[in-house]
Amino acid sequence: MRTAYSVETVRAAERELMARLPDGTLMQRAAAGLAAACADLLGRVYGRRIALLVGSGDNGGDALYAGARLARRGAGVTAILLTPERAHASGLAALRRAGGRAVGVTGAEALIERADLVVDGIVGIGGKGGLRPEAAPLAAAAERSGAAVVAVDLPSGVDVETGEVRGTALRADLTVTFGTHKPGLLIDPAREYAGVVRLVDIGLALPNDAVELEALQHADVARLLPLPAAETDKYRRGVVGIAAGSARYPGAAVLAVAGALRGGAGAVRYVGPAGDAVIARFPETLVSDGGPRKAGRVQAWVVGPGAGDDAATVAEVLATDVPVLLDADGLRLADPAAVRDRTAPTLMTPHAGEAAALLGVAREEVEAARLASVRELAARYAATVLLKGSTTLVADAGGGGAVRVNPTGTGWLATAGSGDVLSGLAGSLLAAGLTTLDAASVAAYLHGLSARFTADGAPVGAHDVAEGIGGAWRDVRG
Repeated sequence: MRTAYSVETVRAAERELMARLPDGTLMQRAAAGLAAACADLLGRVYGRRIALLVGSGDNGGDALYAGARLARRGAGVTAILLTPERAHASGLAALRRAGGRAVGVTGAEALIERADLVVDGIVGIGGKGGLRPEAAPLAAAAERSGAAVVAVDLPSGVDVETGEVRGTALRADLTVTFGTHKPGLLIDPAREYAGVVRLVDIGLALPNDAVELEALQHADVARLLPLPAAETDKYRRGVVGIAAGSARYPGAAVLAVAGALRGGAGAVRYVGPAGDAVIARFPETLVSDGGPRKAGRVQAWVVGPGAGDDAATVAEVLATDVPVLLDADGLRLADPAAVRDRTAPTLMTPHAGEAAALLGVAREEVEAARLASVRELAARYAATVLLKGSTTLVADAGGGGAVRVNPTGTGWLATAGSGDVLSGLAGSLLAAGLTTLDAASVAAYLHGLSARFTADGAPVGAHDVAEGIGGAWRDVRG
């Protein structure tokens, strides 16, 4: 599992480690990893022109020491000092001893535009807000140059804690981060500025109970997948109920059922006005026309996709004592008090627009502050929340603890009906016995992986994503 920690936790771990090491050892470890990553990116170091953008913090020191290592290998290294009087003295001396040079910001844009590699050591993990006015022209020159840009620990101008970008930021091709991932490297919009992220181990001991973000990997998902035993029957595997679709949107029901059939539950019950369309596509579905109460026993419900204005069905499902997944129209129709007062678990799966409506803010606010938004929703509704988007986030009920970020998403999932498939898949995993947090995380992982495999660089429809879930499942299982 990939984990990310807060600035406070990282700094505490750094202080503890530095107290046990000779002075400067930690920075040398970071600089060695940074220099190696730069060399790998360049391919050939000798004769290359490298511009270091050096701020006043430790990131600037990391950049200077890494620059010294690259200068000793024959690169032409120039450090551009944004605040010369506050530059890291030892790092600057090491660079000069190695044959590098240092200049101020005057005339530096021309140097940057001629560089093969730009190293962003302007702002470290303590930075807040966008780049300062004196740094913004250097960032613009780096983008004009066509040079590869390597960020030291994180791209300057992004918020390391939240992933927000509140002003000008420097976009990197590669970010070399030290000790652990930082939340801003995993969450959009900041994640888009980070490029490829390379983690350098510098020996930090980080507490397991202070994780801010988690990103599941194949092995984690494989351990969570529900697998039938020899004596298992369809009812022991779990039955998921799907209350979805309407005369106007029968396809939402079909797609939700498609996702549910591939999620590990033993049977799918459908209630709603799209029964004929569901049976025509999936004859194995158990269709009822008597509403949720008369559908038969289920272990979890999915309600809302394509439901139109059927508030009565949403209320009926929320009154049950089994896990419920609320999606699409269900989010709009649900009584907030009824959601909060449930004794059984609830999973809500809004996209940014739906989350904005629930929070009473503009969609742009949710997209700019995704981590804060998903935590706020989970706290306000006492429910697990899966916030869909370019980086899908899952916060457990109440909003505390580590938030999970899905690493498998792709832009090809921005297609009508893909959210219905995700809801059915997650609901099936709930019925199979996973917690709301695990069901949401595993569903998002398989959903994204299926889209990647199915798209293979070309557009896909939601039904293609549903069909590909089995392949994603097998890939995870290895």
